[in-house]
Amino acid sequence: METSTSNGNPLQDLSDNLARIVERVGQGVVAVHGRHRVASSGVIWRHGVVVTAAHTLRRMEGIEVTLPDGRTVAAVLAGRDTGTDVAVLKLDGVDLDPVESGDARSLKAGHFVLAVARGDGFGASADFGVIGNAGGPWRTWRGGQLDAFVRLDGGLHPGFSGAALADAGGQVMGICTSGLVRGAGMLIPAMTVERVAEELLDKGRVSRGYLGVGTQQVDLSEAWIDKMNLSAKHGLLVNSLARGGPAEQAGVLLGDVLIELDGKPCCDIDDVHTVLGATNIGQPLKIALIRGGERTECSLTVGERPQRDSWR
Repeated sequence: METSTSNGNPLQDLSDNLARIVERVGQGVVAVHGRHRVASSGVIWRHGVVVTAAHTLRRMEGIEVTLPDGRTVAAVLAGRDTGTDVAVLKLDGVDLDPVESGDARSLKAGHFVLAVARGDGFGASADFGVIGNAGGPWRTWRGGQLDAFVRLDGGLHPGFSGAALADAGGQVMGICTSGLVRGAGMLIPAMTVERVAEELLDKGRVSRGYLGVGTQQVDLSEAWIDKMNLSAKHGLLVNSLARGGPAEQAGVLLGDVLIELDGKPCCDIDDVHTVLGATNIGQPLKIALIRGGERTECSLTVGERPQRDSWR
């Protein structure tokens, strides 16, 4: 924590230090007007670049940003990634200093943190709490990869999605979001923000592989396991197929049960996401499945997930 001259009152010292952190971090936090009514927050990540929570943007054009000095300027959406809930805005003619970021992997359950947001007309806002849970890399339900799982101890106030989350030393660990877990505030780690922002600024989208299937986990019968000498007890039932998608083109049918991808057991959706990295796009993928009680195999070419949220 930042040092200060002690007045002999530890609580007052703590209070003063927290206020200083909010004031300093708040110089890198903006209000983002990309939806009706309540503005969200954003963080100055690079010179002329603001990052915010993608789910708070309800339009592609006409986005404005209120700066710490009270000016409101136009912003251009460079791109957004729903998988990690990161959006990048470009500001023309604005050259404010970016925040000082830190490594969210250092956070542990119980660590004190400060969420610093900005709304209309009231300057910076702060919320003080602790980390509720922290762990290693985590894949979101939309398929995005976060470099660390960091859950806050409660939900977020309106307008705090996109806010900076600072540790007790004043380093910004990433940005807050309510869009990844229902009823809980989550942190998008600074490492994730940097990686995704780089790709969005470069090409306006984040590339991910695509099979074009909807699945649900099912138990495999003991008869199937014995008959096919399977090492896993679960598979993925194909319950939907994208028209013209890689799986349909390869002959996969509704009701098939996926059991292997590239020779490795396919037990849950994480096993599918593992083979859908950007480097696998355009590459062949061997699939083993159960159809009519028999094992069958086919090969498909991994496609690129349709970019519904790319405007470049």
